[in-house]
Amino acid sequence: MRIIALLCLLAGTATAEPWKRHTIDASDRSAGKRGADGVRLADVNGDGHQDIATGWEEGGAVAVYLNPGPDKAKQVWPSVTVGSIRGVEDAVFADLDADGAVDVVSCAEGKINNVFVHWAPKLKADYRVGKAWTTQAFPASADRRWMFALPMDMNSDGRIDLVIGSKNTNAIVGWLENPRNARNTAGWKLHELSSASWIMSLQASDLDGDGDQDIVYSDRFGSEPGIYWLENADDQSKKWRRRLIGARGQQVMFLSLGDLHGKDARNLICPTLGGDLLYCTRDKNGNWNESMIPLPFGLKAGKAVEIADVNLDGRPDIVTTSEAQREADDMVAVAWKENTSSGWVDHAISNKRGRKFDRVEMLDLDGDGDLDLLTCEEVHDLGVFWYENPTR
Repeated sequence: MRIIALLCLLAGTATAEPWKRHTIDASDRSAGKRGADGVRLADVNGDGHQDIATGWEEGGAVAVYLNPGPDKAKQVWPSVTVGSIRGVEDAVFADLDADGAVDVVSCAEGKINNVFVHWAPKLKADYRVGKAWTTQAFPASADRRWMFALPMDMNSDGRIDLVIGSKNTNAIVGWLENPRNARNTAGWKLHELSSASWIMSLQASDLDGDGDQDIVYSDRFGSEPGIYWLENADDQSKKWRRRLIGARGQQVMFLSLGDLHGKDARNLICPTLGGDLLYCTRDKNGNWNESMIPLPFGLKAGKAVEIADVNLDGRPDIVTTSEAQREADDMVAVAWKENTSSGWVDHAISNKRGRKFDRVEMLDLDGDGDLDLLTCEEVHDLGVFWYENPTR
């Protein structure tokens, strides 16, 4: 076994036991929980722990999971279904009406094409009461297939707006402007920022270092697929300028901001359906440079990525998920690449169960000081869950 392990290490792979998986919420057809599609985080009750919003695409449930803290994190989490939206693609927390109760915004594509808000009950005691939540559509978002939402104050008026991205016919990156009366969803106006084809990611970051938030996004298909950023125009009467970062012509998936040298969070990394992780860095002249890193274990269908120090050795590593239904049956779909002094070494995180994983969040859920991996899975109905980092 020692010889096999040494040969694997020299080949850039390492043998290891999969990380232990802990279920936060299992699939439940009767409850509309089929096809968990994404995890988005926020501390909605002020207890210092990150809670989760998830849309279950095939079942329609839009759910909130309240983090019980490290002592109970390995158990099923307290939850509430805040609405039911057929074909829900994304769910994210945002207190749109600034009443102190954190709402949920969901995006839908398919039979129902719209963006919705699920208004949270004002009484904290009612937060886990599903009937206390109310759902409204934004009329201005009708008839587009929405994929992703990013809460962001776009016009610096102190109110949270919604940056949204869609796919296919009339696809755009745009934003819904929050009126003075946020609960009047008919008063929200849609502003187009850029044409698009199939938006996978939307993130806010001050890419140019001028003190305001720009928008970074990945566009998967169409005539101009790639990774782009929209430069904040400051003056809302001016157009946000679209600039190419990299990955021209490639099927890019969920991007992540970070730095493999631990210096600049304005760099980014993004997996593709071609087998590469595209790492984009910006030089002193403002030009973007692109390098390629193979996905772990020869995988070809990358889905999500995060840069994190997995084994606490002070070097940033890479964590990835993939769409294993596009791979051979015996492939491990969740893995990490260890950043060693002699190069990258691949390690398994999941076992061979699970065929279509989604976004990744790295955070310490059990309170032991290392970063665990939070994600969800659609095809094998693993639900919402986390993998326990064995470092500590």
